[in-house]
Parts: sequence; structure tokens; C-alpha cells
Amino acid sequence: MRLFLLLIISLKIMFVGCKADKSEENPFFSDYNTPFDVPPFHLIDESHYMPAFEEAMRQHREEIDAIINNTDEPDFENTIVAYDESGDLLRRVSSVFYGVRGDNTNEKMNEIARELSPKFSAHSNSIRFDQDLFERVQKVYNKRHELGLDEEQMIVVERTYRDFERSGAALPEEKREKLMGINERMSMISLELGENVLNETNDFKLVLETEEDLAGLPGSVRSAAADAAKENDMEGKYVITLHNPSWIPFLQHSERRDLREKVFKAYYMRGDNENEYDNKELFAELMKLRGEASRILGFDNYAEFFLDIQMAENPDNVYDFLYEVWEPAIARAKKERGQMQEIIDKEGGDFKLQSWDWWYYAEKLRKEMYDLDESEISEYFAIENVKQGNFLLANKLFGLEFVKQPDVPVYHEEVEAYEVLDKDGSHLGILFIDPHPRSGKRGGAWCGTYRAGAWENGERIAPVVTIVMNFSRPSGDKPALLSWSEVTTYFHEFGHALHNFFAEGRYRRTSRSVPRDFVELPSQIYENWAGEPEMLKKYAFHYDTGEPIPDELIDKLIQSSHFNQGFKTTEYVAAALLDMDWHTADFTDVDNIDVNEFERKSMNRIGLIDEIIPRYRTTYFRHIFGTGYAAGYYVYLWAGVLDADAFNAFKESGDLFNRELAEKFRKYILAKNNLYHGMEAYVKFRGEEPSIEPLLERRGMK
Repeated sequence: MRLFLLLIISLKIMFVGCKADKSEENPFFSDYNTPFDVPPFHLIDESHYMPAFEEAMRQHREEIDAIINNTDEPDFENTIVAYDESGDLLRRVSSVFYGVRGDNTNEKMNEIARELSPKFSAHSNSIRFDQDLFERVQKVYNKRHELGLDEEQMIVVERTYRDFERSGAALPEEKREKLMGINERMSMISLELGENVLNETNDFKLVLETEEDLAGLPGSVRSAAADAAKENDMEGKYVITLHNPSWIPFLQHSERRDLREKVFKAYYMRGDNENEYDNKELFAELMKLRGEASRILGFDNYAEFFLDIQMAENPDNVYDFLYEVWEPAIARAKKERGQMQEIIDKEGGDFKLQSWDWWYYAEKLRKEMYDLDESEISEYFAIENVKQGNFLLANKLFGLEFVKQPDVPVYHEEVEAYEVLDKDGSHLGILFIDPHPRSGKRGGAWCGTYRAGAWENGERIAPVVTIVMNFSRPSGDKPALLSWSEVTTYFHEFGHALHNFFAEGRYRRTSRSVPRDFVELPSQIYENWAGEPEMLKKYAFHYDTGEPIPDELIDKLIQSSHFNQGFKTTEYVAAALLDMDWHTADFTDVDNIDVNEFERKSMNRIGLIDEIIPRYRTTYFRHIFGTGYAAGYYVYLWAGVLDADAFNAFKESGDLFNRELAEKFRKYILAKNNLYHGMEAYVKFRGEEPSIEPLLERRGMK
């Protein structure tokens, strides 16, 4: 007996050893066994992704086939829930791969993405167009009122059916086949467009060597440029790049007008240089394909297709809304242009203000009008203070706590991990914070998930959320000091993170499932607290002395809040209108689309002045390369109406941190929003629909 037991133990050890070896081969094929079950980034390398994707797609197909081959009558559980929960391994692999590729990519990751794109598109098409699967979903949809479903279950059924219908599952076979091919090609184009912008951004470096080159640059900008030179093996020199923390302060302070022009032109000509990274031909093809796909689905253009399920409902409503803001914005921008031209003339400058001059003379005008400059403000916004300010606000509004977790695996050494605890001390999720630019990170700022929050088998799956920024780095003996724009961006992305943590959908289809023109409300309202005096006193401390921001500087900050809003609003609305023009245009009978000519006519039509270009020109307009914000860049301003009005509720209550209002906001806007259409959820929080007046007043246009 003893010998038998020893043999069994030996076999178990061998089995465990084999299992461990398999795990080492590919971490996706076993339990993560990490703190809070976060992805084991330290064990994952590029060789693991493609085998994991292939196995995940195989498993997903098996799960779909099991639904189709179920001989029981289709019902909510065996069809809708089974479909909602299918593809677990594919979600795991996709969230890590696409997350890391945006945050910390390299050429190998890009090669995998290019190889994966047609396979993934084909897999997605095989499911969304599967007629047997659609037939089962349709049967449940048709008898949904007879199934005794609760409110959320009814929504899951209706949205699942709508997803299939909008993807083209109900079309005749010939049209489905056509749409499949279009989808696969569009996926590859979107990938290539983004890669080209990243390559052009990384390729440009302005090298400064003499004191004349550095004229006007404050110490912080010089130090950052010196650090960039070291990173590029040019120690002793200074390098300006096209990452925001580099080019923006350079344009604000450099006295070298020729160099400002060189940097700004490099920025706005990305994707438009007739080289291997040129995006014009690719983008033109994408626009033709989107239009063709939309017509196959029964819409006149892509904007109609996208807006059909948004709060705005149709293109006319979006245009009307944008024009309502455009008129006061362009009028104010022209006034700002005149003020800056006066400075140029007064200084004896024999030239007309150009787009590469705007940032420089706007900074001079700010000093002249408010005795305030960006470098003075930033000394009170060390990045650690801003982070703690976000933590503090989440605590005061919602009772959250953030506990640093140094043992949690992260995907880059600069990333910090925090456990998020709810007001009752329970585990809410994990937050990654990734603050600084690097060559492998795409530009801008965003919030994503390495595991989306959901419910499965009656248990909550806690999300793993990441906020990714491209903020100024530490320089010399100074910590990273953020500009005011970077401060508000930090609060913005943190608001998105809270939305992910609080979402309470019982099904994946209803977890954080809101219209695109609603999704920016949770992020943008959070920005409002950042500049309130009561809040500033709690997190804005001088990086060196530790002194709180003085009342005098707060007053200047508030007084200057309307400063340059003509420019900011004009460049934004111009980009939003450009986006709408692209996605309402009919290119059916157009052989060759001249991208630059289309853009020029679009901007001339609205009367954009030469001194301002749209925030994103077509060739680097990453928001609309994919489908997330295509025909939807307007949403930031749309949500601006909502957040300005919603924040007024807190101001009107007399308590900036009104916990009762915050809980109501959490319930209707952040947690239960899946049960209501966007405006319905908003009215449940606010009691009435919003007015545009608070937005215009906040921007000084009223």
C-alpha cells in the first residue's frame, strides 16, 4: 500500500511539473496566479501572443458552435447569456495584447498586429454573420416579452439583437460576403494609419546646440530637452520632439521663430509628407469603404449609421450643435488674433501672425493680461501632488481608498499599481497609472482595461483599469511638473477610471454600455473640481517649499480661465466639423479623393482663419482612424454641456463635495446607466435636461 501511495504521489508531482512547464510556455493557458489575478506581464513575451490568439479563437468558435448545436429551444440563458459569456480566453489575450501595444509597443508587436488583423477580422466576421447563431438570437428577441425578463435582461436581449442587425447579419448572403471583405480591409487600414503616425512622431528630432538655439527657453524646458538628448545619445545637446510635453512648451517660449515654424510644421504635417508613412491614400480608401459599408447596411453615410444609436441621433443635430458653438468661438478667436498682432506690431515685428506663432504670443498675452505664466503655475503641480489630489477627490466624493501595490506585475517599470477599495473597504479593482511619454507609446491620453468589470455566475469580476498619459518627465533635480492642461487631463482620465470601477451591469453587454456621446461625461465632470479654490488648497503645493498655492495665484488662475478659449474651442470644433464632413460625404462616384483639397474646402466652408488649424488634421486624426470616435469627435463638446450643467448641481448645493449628490451621480451616471438611454440617465440625476448656457459661460462666450 505504501509503495502504491508513493507511486501516486510521484505521478502527481510529475503531472504538476508538466503543468508548470506548459504554463511557462504560455502564461495565457493557465491561471495567472498573480496578486488580484492581474496579467503576469513579467512572464509574457511576444512569442506567446499568436499561439494564444489562435487557441482563443478556436475555443471561442467551439463555444459558439455549442450554442448553435444546442437542441433545446433558444432562450435567454442558453443563447443570450451563453453568447455574452463566450470568448473568455480571447478577451484575456486581446486586452493584454492591445493594451500593451498602445502603451509600450515595438516592431515585433506591430508585426504580430499586422499578421493578426486579417485572422481576427475573419474570426469576428464568422460569428457576427453566422446565420444559425443569428437565428437563435432572433428567436429569443421575437419572444422576449413572453420570457418574464427583468429590465436589464430585456436590454441585453435587445442590444444583442441590435448588434447583430447593425453588423449585417440580417442581410442577404451576397451583401454579407461583401461586408466581410470590407470589414477585413478597414481593420488593416486603421492599423497602418496609426503605425504611420507613431513612426513620424518618433522620427522627428530638432537638435539644439547653441545658446541662440535655446533663446527664450526656461530652465525646465532646457532640462527636459537635455534629458531627451541623452536618451538619443546626444549628450551635451538639446532635443525637441513631437511629444506634447516637448513641442508645446517649445512653441510657448522659444524666441526663434524659424525653429518654432520647423517644429510646428513637422507636427501638423505628420502623415502628409509623401514618404513611406504618408496617410492620404490609406485614409481616402478608408472613407470610401466606410461609405460603402454604410450603404450596404441601409444608411446614406457612415455618420447616419454611427449616430443612429447615439444621444445626438442624426448628423443634422450634430451640425446644429457644433455651429451653435462655432459662431461665438471663431468671433472670440479673431479677437485673440488681433490682441496678439498688436503685441507683434508693438515689438516692431514686421510679419503677420502665423499658426506657429500663436502659442508664443498667447503666452506673452497671458503674462500681459494676468501676470501669469505656465512655468509659475506648474511649480505647484508636481505629478505626485496631482495624483494625490485625484485620490483625495475620489475619497471625498465616494469614500474610495487607494493602496499602492508594489508586488503587482506591471507592463513597464514606470507604471504604478494601486488597489482600489470601496467605501465599505471591499475590493473594487486595480488601477495602473502610466504617466510619461516613450517611443513605444502612442500619443495623447486614454483610459483602458486589462480586465473589464462584469458579473459571471453571480460573482463580480473586479476590473483592472489603466490610465495612460504623456506628461512632462522629471528634469534635473525637479520632479515632473505638470502644466495646467496636463493637470486637467489627469483628472479627466481618472474620471474614466471611476466609470470603469463603478459600472454594475450584470452582463458584459450592459457593463459600462453607454452612447459614445455620453461616455465623456464621467471624465469631464471630474475636471471641474481640479480648479476650484477649495480643492486646489488640498493638493496644489509647491514642489520645493511645500507651501500651498497662494490665493493670489488661484485668483490669477480663475481670472485667466477664459483666456485663449477662442483658440481652444475653434481648433476643437474645426476638427469635429472636419470629422463630420468626412463621414457625411458621398464618394460613390469619386475615383480619387484629394484628402488635402477636401480638408481645405471643409475648413474654408466654415471660415476657419489661417492662423488656426484644426486640432487634428486628417492625416494624424487618430480618433477617427478606428470606429470609436469616427463621426463622433463632437462628443467631447456634447458631454461638455452635460458636465458643466451637472457640476452646477454641486455648486448650487453649497457643498463642493456633496456626498449625497455624488452617490446619486454614481448610481445613475456611473453604475446603472446601462438601464437607461443617455439623456434619461442624466435627467434621473439632475431632474431636468441640461442647458448649453453653463458651457458657454465657462468658456467666456456668453
